[in-house]
Amino acid sequence: MSSTDRLTLITRALRESERLSVTELAALTGASEMTIRRDLEHLAEQGVLERYRGGARSLVLRGEGPPFGLRVREGLDVKERIAAEVAGLIADGESVLIDSGTTCLEVAKALRDRPLTALPLSLHAANVLAGAPTLKLLLPGGEPRPGELAVTGPLAEASLAALRFDTAVIGCCGLTPGDGLTAYDLADAAIKRAAMASARRVIAVADAAKLSRTALAFVAAATALDVVVTDTAAPDEAVDALTAAGVVVRRV
Repeated sequence: MSSTDRLTLITRALRESERLSVTELAALTGASEMTIRRDLEHLAEQGVLERYRGGARSLVLRGEGPPFGLRVREGLDVKERIAAEVAGLIADGESVLIDSGTTCLEVAKALRDRPLTALPLSLHAANVLAGAPTLKLLLPGGEPRPGELAVTGPLAEASLAALRFDTAVIGCCGLTPGDGLTAYDLADAAIKRAAMASARRVIAVADAAKLSRTALAFVAAATALDVVVTDTAAPDEAVDALTAAGVVVRRV
């Protein structure tokens, strides 16, 4: 088991059980107790859990998504394929809004050397795009959320309301034909809605797992999307239903 897979398994197990001992986590992952202690220290530094003597308890609620520091390393090859496909859908000279999240971060990397105007909704993506030779970088106002560094709040919403983009690339926590596009965080959902309202075309990026998941906060109906870019593991039922709703689905 890779270190990324082990950290993800530990995080999920603690979210379900709330607290587990080092011995229990070692048995679950097949790793040594020394390795587990190092993993717990790493996760504690990210604010995922709280250590206590002999174990740890989760600081992530069941209704929340896993922290950015874990997600950024999960399924990187899939995210890179999705990002490359999105980049191919965007023409030189477009104005592009890039949402927060780890898949959208890969989109920012894929667009960095293009002659575009781009407004990222996270400081992670802004850092990637800063100094790009042919790209005009715009920055929104707002308050960055810890870890995620996604900008939210009235200043961010006002920034988006004042602009009009050719394309908005939107990430999500869940996307189903029935429940639409959803997010774990209410403030993030509000920013996504503002972003979509400011764009002529909306491209949603979602790995296959998200096409069978519904998060807490409703963002928009599936019919509000123009294109969904996902991976080849996307379930046929979800893809067929999205297509029937008038959404173009690309599996890469």
